[in-house]
Amino acid sequence: MSHHDVKIDKWVYGGEGLARIEGRVVLVPSVLPGETARIDFGKDVHASLVEVLASAPERVTPPCTLFTTCGGCHYQHAPYEYQLARKVEILREQLQRVGKIKFDGEIGVISGPPLGYRNRAQFHIADGKIGYLAARSHKLVPVDGECPVSSPRLNLALAEMRDKLSDPRFPRFVQALEIFTNETDVQINVIESERAVARRFYEWTESKQAIDYATSFGTFRVSSKSFFQVNRFLVEKLVEAGLPEEGGESALDLYAGVGLFALPMARRFRSVTAVETGSSAAHDLEFNASRAGLAVKVEQARVEDYLERLQVAPEFVLADPPRAGLGKDVVGHLVGLAPPRVTIVSCDPATLARDLAGLTGYQIESLTMVDLFPQTYHLETIARLRRG
Repeated sequence: MSHHDVKIDKWVYGGEGLARIEGRVVLVPSVLPGETARIDFGKDVHASLVEVLASAPERVTPPCTLFTTCGGCHYQHAPYEYQLARKVEILREQLQRVGKIKFDGEIGVISGPPLGYRNRAQFHIADGKIGYLAARSHKLVPVDGECPVSSPRLNLALAEMRDKLSDPRFPRFVQALEIFTNETDVQINVIESERAVARRFYEWTESKQAIDYATSFGTFRVSSKSFFQVNRFLVEKLVEAGLPEEGGESALDLYAGVGLFALPMARRFRSVTAVETGSSAAHDLEFNASRAGLAVKVEQARVEDYLERLQVAPEFVLADPPRAGLGKDVVGHLVGLAPPRVTIVSCDPATLARDLAGLTGYQIESLTMVDLFPQTYHLETIARLRRG
């Protein structure tokens, strides 16, 4: 490792600042564009920050004392409006660089409160301590107080779990767990463990097997193996931005989860089919649709398998794929089916760029950046496409 002084060029996707040393790209954490920083730099592209020699005027004091040691947040040293503006630039740049997509239009921004937003988080446990992992490391950063990006009930559940660690009833072989809350009930999911956890652990922690998550367009049962959006302030805004204003005859919801988009879609379209591969989420989806009195046809299948069998294209397709994106097969099936309108809800701009590049015959009607994860580099994009 050697010391270098560098000028930070810009933020890049992944939460770091880009600088160059003799033409070589280095990525530096916890810096702002325009700053001069002293870094430790070895063979890897990722450098570590020694100190900021000249601060940018925008720099603010991070709300959390663990910022820079904890790997959970990347942007706490920047004002929130600044974070949003840079994320829009990063989205535009990723589309151009990865997908060769030059989008000159305005990119809409949807945001909410920048702190206290998370309703779900994963915590690691080691040596009787609970916390997050350091950036690009397996080193535990214990959280002894509150986490500023977590909701009040999530912070309370974290404190309750912290107290339980010293209790002999706590299973020593649990290495990571996830906490999810609707601000009343709490669900604990063990995600890393050397062996199975007995049911009495869940009873002791008063964990709910399923949580009812209320929104303005219905209540969703979310079981322990099902996914639900993590920003409690933006659930409705995300859905509203993803759905077309005018409904129609037929719509298809791909990677439907527990029905967050499918239920409101069923109020706007006469026939809605929702495709979800996970059995837990598919069961929740059926339950949620029937409780809401909405007709949604649920297909528990892989999206590519379902599309391969589909003969006639619906009028509207919404896809909310995991980080890996749609992928070649799904993109190929959609191009072949040629539905008039497609909306992609993407949580990774690089895979979105690749998918958009493959969707020949479609024009981008609008792009909206939804900031579901303030203080971090993650960003959600809603891409509305139209054929022709």
